[in-house]
Amino acid sequence: MGIIFLFLAQRDQERVAGNGRRSGSRSGEAFIPYYYGKAIDGIVVHQSMEHFATPVVTLAALAVASSLAMGVRGGVFTLMFGKLNLRLRNHLFRTLMRQEIGFFDDNHTGDIISRLSADTTQVSDLVSVNINVFMRSIIKGAGFSAFMLMMSWKLTLVAVMGLPFIGLASKFYGDYYKKLTKEVQTVLADANKVAEETISAMRTVRSFANEGGEAASYYDQLLLMFQLNKKQALAYAGYAWSSSVGTGGSSSGPSSKPLSELALEIAILYYGGHLVVTGQMSGGTLISFFIYMLELGECLENIASVYTGLMQGVGAAEKVFEYLDRKPKHAADGTEAPDACAGVVEFQDVTFAYPTRPDVDILKGVSFTLRPGEVTALVGPSGSGKSSCVSLLENFYLPQKGRVLLDGKPVHTFRHDYLHSKVGLVGQEPVLFARTVEENITYGLTGVSREAAVQAAIKANAHEFISALPDGYETMRNVCISDHWQRRLPVEEGRTRTNWAFKPSAKQRVAIARALIRSPRVLILDEATSALDAESEHIVQTALNGVMREHAVLVVAHRLSTVERADNIVVIDRGRVAEQGSHAQLMASGGLYCKLVQRQVLGIETGAELLGPADGVGRQPRRRQSSSSSSAGGGGDPEGNMRY
Repeated sequence: MGIIFLFLAQRDQERVAGNGRRSGSRSGEAFIPYYYGKAIDGIVVHQSMEHFATPVVTLAALAVASSLAMGVRGGVFTLMFGKLNLRLRNHLFRTLMRQEIGFFDDNHTGDIISRLSADTTQVSDLVSVNINVFMRSIIKGAGFSAFMLMMSWKLTLVAVMGLPFIGLASKFYGDYYKKLTKEVQTVLADANKVAEETISAMRTVRSFANEGGEAASYYDQLLLMFQLNKKQALAYAGYAWSSSVGTGGSSSGPSSKPLSELALEIAILYYGGHLVVTGQMSGGTLISFFIYMLELGECLENIASVYTGLMQGVGAAEKVFEYLDRKPKHAADGTEAPDACAGVVEFQDVTFAYPTRPDVDILKGVSFTLRPGEVTALVGPSGSGKSSCVSLLENFYLPQKGRVLLDGKPVHTFRHDYLHSKVGLVGQEPVLFARTVEENITYGLTGVSREAAVQAAIKANAHEFISALPDGYETMRNVCISDHWQRRLPVEEGRTRTNWAFKPSAKQRVAIARALIRSPRVLILDEATSALDAESEHIVQTALNGVMREHAVLVVAHRLSTVERADNIVVIDRGRVAEQGSHAQLMASGGLYCKLVQRQVLGIETGAELLGPADGVGRQPRRRQSSSSSSAGGGGDPEGNMRY
């Protein structure tokens, strides 16, 4: 909860204004019961219209002033805590963006989205309502207590005798309700996980005719949550009966008062009647005191309910606070940003295991070098560790042993934005966001001109097809890049309805332009053409051929046509460099590369079997992604399986 109050502390002006309005409205309310008693004494004791009229006029003025102040207070408080919700979500999302890639391997996408959306909303709503009620009740309660002491300290002592019981019951109930709420949120997250996994893998579910089984699994999770809801309801009912929290003055309608409240009222009425009969206080004063006592009881009920409400908020949001407090295990906090970058990359005796499988070495003593103006290709059976080399060069992970160097310095020592401006990446299924073509090309950059985007598109052989789009570079991604071979565009004023054909090569070329606009010194092509047909591959390869010699290029590929022209081919098998050299040299040596080429397959399991099974080395566990940006990446693998 400390984080929430930290956010509140950053809103001094709104809080001061809200407190001022609240103090004004509650100060006025504190005087109202006092003048009720004066009015009654004016009739019963003094039997004078003058003694009666003065309190009534004062009551009217206090009522108007309190109502106006209360309206202003409500508006200020609503605005204040709307900003709390904004700050909480913004801070959580920024914290998530700072986490290392391994964090997203460990945590399911559905869990992260649940914390970012449902839990932050629940925390903001509960805290905003409860803090409002708490501050209002404290101010009112202080005023009422002062008047009660002024009227009769003896009656006040009787009134507070029941408070210890209420306080202990609130503490016990708050802890228990926190536990139940945390369990509800855990079960809800599990239910969301089942739904997310099922929806993201509908092709697999449908192919095994398991729709009913998945529906039953989801229903089982909902039943678990309902059982916990019943426990919450029973606990709440028992506590409300015994200790008055949430009853009596409930806005849902009239209800019986709890036992503790009725007992306290009877005791006050009995002893107060004794004081009136013995002449120690007037009847009007007793009525005022009784009203104060009822109002104070409501304040105490509200304060107790605030405690249980805050415990409910904490139980629902402990994972949110865990994320907010989390420090990245591998922070992108390098400081190096030299003016010149030659683009020489060295892998020096690199050993690496993924954080999710620390006991399985994916790379074992890997060494090779990328040089400016040269193309280096990584080939080998699936799971041998090729894409893991890409992840290390991108500084997604740190190696357990060895070093990955850029111009002689470890890549993790470079400033985050600098490193990724010098190392460009084009993947097999690049993600294009639901933005314009120009915004996708300039993604991650600010202050980039249209001309720069056009020049990058020209280099990527993409300018021609982008210019033919209905809005050119301003065309939205969901119009220009379709998961189908063609898409019918909507009719616009002054335009003719047209069938626009967009092959997968279009998306790849936009991704190439996005990499080239940064003028990288190192260009990584991670199976950039493996998912394309022959025609699309030729288009993309033509674009790549024009820029390859301007950079140090690392190509991860399966197809012979992609790698045979490389200056250096590094063959990786079971996490080790089996051999390296030019195409001619490796063919002459008759090693693994030669055998793979002879079978015309680079990187499928049959290739690995020539030297023995790969045993899945180098593969990350399959992980589904449900975010819209991931699914927007294309239709190659509908379940978003990660491949290394």
